[in-house]
Amino acid sequence: MVLSKNSGGHRGMQESMYSVIALVFILVACVELCDAAAAIDVYRLIQYDMSGSAYGSRFAVLNHHAASLHFPPGADLSRAVLIIPLRELNITFVREYINQKKPLGGLLFLLPDIFSFENGGNKQVHEKEKLKNLLAELEQLLIHANIPYPVYFAFENDEIDTVLVDIKKNDAIGQPATATTGGYKLVIPTPEPKKVASPTITNIQGWLSGLKVDGDTNQLPTIAIVASYDTFGAAPALSVGSDSNGSGVVALLEIARLFSLLYSNPKTRGRYNLLFGLTSGGPYNYNGTQKWLRSFDQRLRESIDYAICLNSIGSWDNELWIHVSKPPENAYIKQIFEGFSNVAEELHIKVGLKHKKINISNPRVAWEHEQFSRLRVTAATLSEISTAPELLQGTGGLFDSRQFVNETAITRGVKLVAESLARHIYGHQGKNVQIFADGGSLAVNPAYIQSWLDLLSQTPRVAPFLSKNDPFVMALKKELADHTDEVNMQHEVLEGVFTFYDSTSARLNIYQVASVTFDLLLLLVLGSYLIVLFSFLVITTRGLDDLISLFRRPPSRKVKTA
Repeated sequence: MVLSKNSGGHRGMQESMYSVIALVFILVACVELCDAAAAIDVYRLIQYDMSGSAYGSRFAVLNHHAASLHFPPGADLSRAVLIIPLRELNITFVREYINQKKPLGGLLFLLPDIFSFENGGNKQVHEKEKLKNLLAELEQLLIHANIPYPVYFAFENDEIDTVLVDIKKNDAIGQPATATTGGYKLVIPTPEPKKVASPTITNIQGWLSGLKVDGDTNQLPTIAIVASYDTFGAAPALSVGSDSNGSGVVALLEIARLFSLLYSNPKTRGRYNLLFGLTSGGPYNYNGTQKWLRSFDQRLRESIDYAICLNSIGSWDNELWIHVSKPPENAYIKQIFEGFSNVAEELHIKVGLKHKKINISNPRVAWEHEQFSRLRVTAATLSEISTAPELLQGTGGLFDSRQFVNETAITRGVKLVAESLARHIYGHQGKNVQIFADGGSLAVNPAYIQSWLDLLSQTPRVAPFLSKNDPFVMALKKELADHTDEVNMQHEVLEGVFTFYDSTSARLNIYQVASVTFDLLLLLVLGSYLIVLFSFLVITTRGLDDLISLFRRPPSRKVKTA
């Protein structure tokens, strides 16, 4: 095939021109997301199914413009993400949007730093309690709703505060962010959530053997001290449960430490076995406790004199409650309550008794001790909570942070339980004998309590997202092994009516985007500049005639084949 030099030069010019035009469109396509205003960590609202019904946030990907609560009346929010600081939250507004299923692109709630792991903030007690109660109400609303758009939580910081000020300013003057007007865009490019396959729960138990007299073949009686360690909340990546039930776990570990000192010496070893259990699956009907108890052989179960379950004992003032399933007039219940009451009186603590009969035909249990009661084992729960919680209520949610837990309350709770158990074990009921007196070698250690409380308050513990070899689970096992014998772990699949989904945290990119008008203007300026530059280069290198020839239609030529 024969091609003229003229045709080859002309084609080269055309290719150069096409390259320039392509460059222009690439530059314009990049204009919208060219200015990153902030990038922050965000935590997604939990997504789960219960008995086949969907709850929580059903989506994770976010790519919409940002809006504030100052949006103009009648604004279309179907492609907007509302940024709502907790302190500005109108719970009625959010409830209306969710319950009436109004279209919304997404929700981003900004939490004060008093709810973060690291920072407690400097707010007044009254303001803290107000925000805590508001967050608790919001959390219950969100976890029991089916929300067809992404919902995230983040902590306030200077970056997001600066962005929100701009958004509010634009919304206030009637210029909310859209593709036409520009503004800020929130982008989370995360994979869509997937079901968590066969979530595991792990129970950890330790044993302190009592002293048997030579020749005695009877099995020693056993006292069980139990606490559930996992949590459930609106944001799994933030659910640390400092009080529920971090306080119970800390108390159990300190009680194990104290009795290990007594039982390490044959002269002070009691004639009771002590069984310590750290159970999982607490928020889900105490599923782990049920499986743990069913793993016991009948002889061990029958040897349990009673079990004391520790639940939320970190934020009380002067009164704790003993919850039981058997009637108060039951001889065993009377003995337990009188033993605790006598010690409580000496410690200037009030202890009340709450009786709640269990319904064998209903699998739902409100307290951990009820799983023992179902197997006819005498048990009680010690808690600052006076009424039985509903399902998924008070299980270590967003509001249950370190700032609302007092290690002094846990210390007093430990002394109450430890002294009551010791008097029962050594037969000192009714006697004013302090085995764990302050200042002695068996004194409760506040520093130990504080260190473990701090660790628990920085560790999210939602069971479906804790593997059986999770570093925290292994740390619990190691700590219990330091104070007890025959420590072992029980791994089970979480059974029941729950299905969980992953994608619990992500990185949010906030971009400042230009309006369409700006894009068009920029395109015009860039295009004009490149055309002038291109023309100048052609004229200076090839002459005006070559520039004009580019815009002429080339004459048709017959190409002859040799």
